[in-house]
Amino acid sequence: MKILMLVATNVANDARVVREAATLAEAGHQVHVIGKDVPEGYRPAGFTVSSAGGRSAFKKDGAGASRRLPVHLRAARWLLLPQHRNQVFRSWARAAYQDARSREFDVVHAHDFSTLELGARLADERGAKLVYDTHEYWPGRPRVGRPAPLQKWRESRVEQRLGARADAVVTVGEGVAEQLRARYGWSHVRVVRNTFPYAEPPAPPKAPRGLVYAGRLGPYRELETIVAAARLVDLPVTLVGPADETYLAGFDPGPATVRPPLPVAEVDALLRENGLALVTHSDRWINHRLALPNKLFHAVKAGVPVVATDVAELRRVVTRHGIGVLYRPGDAAGLAAAIREACDRYAELARNVRDSARELSWEKDAAVLTGLYERLAADDEKVGDP
Repeated sequence: MKILMLVATNVANDARVVREAATLAEAGHQVHVIGKDVPEGYRPAGFTVSSAGGRSAFKKDGAGASRRLPVHLRAARWLLLPQHRNQVFRSWARAAYQDARSREFDVVHAHDFSTLELGARLADERGAKLVYDTHEYWPGRPRVGRPAPLQKWRESRVEQRLGARADAVVTVGEGVAEQLRARYGWSHVRVVRNTFPYAEPPAPPKAPRGLVYAGRLGPYRELETIVAAARLVDLPVTLVGPADETYLAGFDPGPATVRPPLPVAEVDALLRENGLALVTHSDRWINHRLALPNKLFHAVKAGVPVVATDVAELRRVVTRHGIGVLYRPGDAAGLAAAIREACDRYAELARNVRDSARELSWEKDAAVLTGLYERLAADDEKVGDP
């Protein structure tokens, strides 16, 4: 099948999109991805990529160190951000539509709500299949900037209608899937987690040497709780990943070390060198309570136990497989106690990670994705039968 993927992000930094596209290409499908702000010269193996849309007006090319905006500019940003983001996505959708018109495709695979309306339009115009791949529970995600209740209501109505029309809905975890089924009455939701390809993990250190948070540095990630807990334990703490520069400008890392994003292989090495992964986020938003973040599966890939926030979906996976220790969100003393417990139980937890690695690997999730496309292809063949 010829698959057109839509994603309003930089494809090169979106591990889920890259992994899905490569997997479907390896299964024999032709895959093209239209992204946003894709670096020139980016040439992934197995599939093709094009870029639509421009950079945000709130981001300056070549920006160096972060700086905290004056109060009046922060207020203006808060007020205008929803409108600005709407304009950015509309501009991207117009450019992506023009790109897509020149391409042949049997399936439109729309990543996240920001591409769903465009995906449905293209699928309807070409008589193509539509797959809606939502990376989060869209109605329950954090919203930066001023409240926009009418927009939230409209988006929920559109998502319900177009998701029901989709030939399949894919999401990242069972918690989000259950919420979508309950809210919208969808029965065609399948789970493809943000796992990593299986590799026999090397033995972790005999005891933890440090803690690593490997993920986005921004609000609602429990970073302040991590810093407070870092003052209560003897292990060094490293925070590494792409940053919300406005947030980072006002963030005090205390004893923690902040590092810029690293390639996956270097994050693997950093996790193994330190021995413990921090998998944390706020419980303020429904989307956070349902999330199964990349960094959980990255820790499993690296073979190291986790200290994780005690929220619904994380609790389900961590306790089922015994791969870490939980703490109550916002509780720095509780996080410090969980770190000490993880150190005391380190050999047991590391063994559990090793034993669970195949079950929590991309091979399991890739089979769900390729099976879904096999069914879509079979449906096309039935339609084409005389």
